[in-house]
Amino acid sequence: MAIYALGDRTPTIHPDAYVHPDAVVIGSVVIGARSSVWPSAVVRGDYGTITIGEATSVQDGAVIHATAELATEIGSWVVIGHLAHIEGAVVEDRSLIGVGSAVLHRARIGEGATVGAGAVVTNDMNVPPRALAVGVPATIKPDRSHAEVIVASAQVYVDNTARYAKQLRRLD
Repeated sequence: MAIYALGDRTPTIHPDAYVHPDAVVIGSVVIGARSSVWPSAVVRGDYGTITIGEATSVQDGAVIHATAELATEIGSWVVIGHLAHIEGAVVEDRSLIGVGSAVLHRARIGEGATVGAGAVVTNDMNVPPRALAVGVPATIKPDRSHAEVIVASAQVYVDNTARYAKQLRRLD
């Protein structure tokens, strides 16, 4: 695994979390139980702190970053899609960040909300609980997200984490 300290900034990864060998975790990062970080994902707490709750998946190619002024906080049972980017923002529990989307500085994604694929949640934007944010820049569609569907998707990754921890083996 590519897990690095940077000076006195050291990751804290729960023993029940899974970090794929081809993912990168650097610096002030906390990853909760049953969470997962998948191939080519980067979680880089070199300037600020990144906190990831329990049973959250950071999927392939996603980039999670923080700034010296802005921590990045990601709740529990969150699904972060492939190639998503989150920086200096708050993502509350049971939310979904879609494939190829961006959530930028000081944005807040409310509990059970969905950021659609390719959407850009701009600086200071607030996506209310259970809302859907789509487009560039994102527009809000109230009450169009379903936390129970997000939790079911998160559970797929929790189950896959156990499978990978037991069965993944390199062949070269």
